[in-house]
Amino acid sequence: MSSFEITGPCRMSGEIIPQGAKNEALQVICATLLTSEKVVIDNIPDILDVNHLIRLLEEMGVEIDRFSPNKYAFRAGNIDLEYLQTKEFRKRASSLRGSIMIMGPLLARYGKAYFPKPGGDKIGRRRLDTHFFGFEKLGARFEFKPDEIFYTVHAEELKGAHMLLDEASVTGTANVLMAAVLTPGTTTIYNAACEPYIQQLCKMLTRMGADISGIGSNLLIINGVEVLKGCEHRILPDMIEVGSFIGMAAMTQSEITIKNAAPAELGLIPLAFSRMGINLEIRGEDIYIPAQAQYEIETFIDGSIMTIADAPWPGLTPDLLSVFLVVATQAKGSVLIHQKMFESRLFFVDKLIDMGASIILCDPHRATVIGHNHGNSLRGSVMTSPDIRAGVALLIAALSAKGKSVIHNIEQIDRGYQNIDERLNQIGASIRRV
Repeated sequence: MSSFEITGPCRMSGEIIPQGAKNEALQVICATLLTSEKVVIDNIPDILDVNHLIRLLEEMGVEIDRFSPNKYAFRAGNIDLEYLQTKEFRKRASSLRGSIMIMGPLLARYGKAYFPKPGGDKIGRRRLDTHFFGFEKLGARFEFKPDEIFYTVHAEELKGAHMLLDEASVTGTANVLMAAVLTPGTTTIYNAACEPYIQQLCKMLTRMGADISGIGSNLLIINGVEVLKGCEHRILPDMIEVGSFIGMAAMTQSEITIKNAAPAELGLIPLAFSRMGINLEIRGEDIYIPAQAQYEIETFIDGSIMTIADAPWPGLTPDLLSVFLVVATQAKGSVLIHQKMFESRLFFVDKLIDMGASIILCDPHRATVIGHNHGNSLRGSVMTSPDIRAGVALLIAALSAKGKSVIHNIEQIDRGYQNIDERLNQIGASIRRV
């Protein structure tokens, strides 16, 4: 197990470029299974979760060429379906939740798919019902072996159908969408997720020859085609990393320019930070965050405490609430952080309280933060990263804290952030990987 040693407080300055979007990468890499032709994908983040998925596809028989750490070609000409029954497949696939999205392409192309219960962050209940509901509506049969914790989906014939998803699941929408593009007839997916990741997947599938309308809305209409071809695709900058850098700049009173941030794809993220009192300027494709001595949280019009809450897109992404929470600890004013989607994602606040933060954990979904207005700095501490997003929030806290902090289990951070220590050290951070 590796650790970060951080000596703070750190004042950073300069330019930083966000990595490619992790969540988009997991989807579009799985989509390469839909065709036997070559698919080239650029701006792939060089992170553990994505690299594990690439290795999984390679073991399934996909031919992979690596042009650079961030650009690959995939050719899924011959998939070894027998490998999906092996212990090696179960072990590798169960370690990564995003690999559940191989099921849609395999079902559409081969009429069957197998998958172990997936892993990923331990942030509460993350059910898969939406995925299997969509597959069943298309005509597939679903089997689950509880003793082996193994899922099987198979179908002699798939047929387009109308479905209303029970929740706007991003991975569920992606999985059903990828199954539908090769399914005969018309499929309508209502209450579909419409995050930029899904929009990017739709655009890539369209370039491959899919017939999809309603891109960017919560109603997708797919007319199935017989075959898809190869294409080239470039992944968007990671909005979660962009948001993390904005929060980090404010928390550490640093002056930072985030280059090539694709601000048009950030939705409510800039507005939510402005409600926290954080100044930022959009300069073309870049975001400039000036050094701020203080930032004051707004109140609602009637004077009541500001609430920052997650919601399905175009609402605020839940992946950034950990960052908003830690940034609030040094704001002027108070805020209620309401994490609606996952019931265990706020459980890292005890580590911030140990560092001197004033936080009341109301229940598993809500925390009230009373900001210190940079009057009382956080103090260095020893802590363990519980998941990807809490891990980077703790890193931001440590960068602003006085003294030495140690974060253990940084493999969780490495799952989602590419060489984060090296990139931040280049602009003035003091992070040592142990």
